[in-house]
Amino acid sequence: MIEDRKEIVDTQEQKGPESHPDPNEMPVTPNAKGGMRSWLRDMMVSVVVSAFIIIFLYQPVRVEGTSMLPMLEDQDRLFINKMAYKIGEIHRGDVVVFRYPHDQTKSYIKRVIALPGDDLRIDRGRVYVNGRVITEKYVPAQFTDDRSLPGLVIPDNEYFVMGDHRSISSDSRDFGPVERDLIYGKAAFVYWPMDQAGVVR
Repeated sequence: MIEDRKEIVDTQEQKGPESHPDPNEMPVTPNAKGGMRSWLRDMMVSVVVSAFIIIFLYQPVRVEGTSMLPMLEDQDRLFINKMAYKIGEIHRGDVVVFRYPHDQTKSYIKRVIALPGDDLRIDRGRVYVNGRVITEKYVPAQFTDDRSLPGLVIPDNEYFVMGDHRSISSDSRDFGPVERDLIYGKAAFVYWPMDQAGVVR
């Protein structure tokens, strides 16, 4: 097709100034090829940047189980931020992904309740940190339980984690605080199913 258009241009040039070029014919110019190269370059950059973000910064994971209801449901897909705790601190209330202390081939997702050095106790389901009961809006009344735990001080570099669905969650009440080295991501964003897509809080 490009060759046909070039022939038309050449023919029109031979007719001289009296010829009237067809306004529907658009001769190919070097700018068109340059635009295509620029578009392909931009596309490649976008693909590389997206791959870098997914591979090195974010990781897709699937939730298995219901211990984090109502925030996360069974089979939800979400991205976790793998860099969050390489450059920042873990905070109380963060939803984190970590290797299960008793079998590091498995990963759990829970909420951080107490930090290193915190004094924690649980009295019939009410959680006290440093002597004060904490407000847990993320735990609906129907998901609470009446379990108790004697007071303990969280060791250095360890974190006490619990599921939001307290009545069915296996968490630090059962396997103890989690070492920081086992925590490898912060839950960031649910992307599937679409009707539940949003930031994890």
